[in-house]
Amino acid sequence: MKAFIFPGQGAQFTGMGKDLYASNDKAKSLFDLANKILGFAITDSMFTGSADELKQTKVTQPAVFIHSVLVALSREADKPNMVAGHSLGEFSSLVVNGALSFEDGLKLVSTRAQAMQKACEKNPSTMAAILGLDDQLVEEICSGIKEEIVVAANYNCPGQLVISGSIKGIDIACEKMKAAGAKRALPLQVGGAFHSPLMEPAREELAKAIDVTSFQKPFCPVYQNVNAQPSVEIAVIKKNLIAQLTAPVRWTQSVQKIVADGATTFVECGPGKVLQGLVKKIAPSVEAFSL
Repeated sequence: MKAFIFPGQGAQFTGMGKDLYASNDKAKSLFDLANKILGFAITDSMFTGSADELKQTKVTQPAVFIHSVLVALSREADKPNMVAGHSLGEFSSLVVNGALSFEDGLKLVSTRAQAMQKACEKNPSTMAAILGLDDQLVEEICSGIKEEIVVAANYNCPGQLVISGSIKGIDIACEKMKAAGAKRALPLQVGGAFHSPLMEPAREELAKAIDVTSFQKPFCPVYQNVNAQPSVEIAVIKKNLIAQLTAPVRWTQSVQKIVADGATTFVECGPGKVLQGLVKKIAPSVEAFSL
């Protein structure tokens, strides 16, 4: 069985999608449609934009989404048995499994990006990668910091967990992680505390958009970030998609569940090769590659 997996924010690079635009008529038409939906030429940013331009949240999230979806759709004859996406990538996965149209998926991603940007400006905050500690110990250290918000945010693979919270809270947590034996406790260059309670304003805004968006029954299950479980019911998918902004990304657990449910091949669709690397650390016996 084959799982298609989709990356999140941070995978972008200048030139992404340019080859698809030139070689695939369906992709070209969807790129042009994306420009109309967004109200600006995101193709310019993707094909020739600077790294700084691509880092803008309103550009980054739609760009990664568009590229990921079009890479998967370009393999029309190659259908997955299950799908999953890391954070933003969950929206890409829901277009590819038929739960969302390309247009509605892009509109939701744009709304999500702008809502997250506003939440970041309202509450300056950050994230940090913790390497070489057991997940449970990281959780205990975070929960022990009572005066600030600090939570486990991304369970990327064994020994790699990203934490999220207030700037002061992350500073305190990093010192405690190092003292507990972490190989590294590295603050990340991100706009805010994604997948934490500090994203609550963005969650509320995204919830309103998701509630009025039409979803269809998917042709294969999506393994969702919040619970690492397969979902095909529209009400469940929407509920988990809304909860995702303030809940941790359980990527390690999702990959483990996908393997337990019979997947032997993981295909990363979109920019970068980060997810296939994580899959190989989580489940060394499976095949993983990127398109």
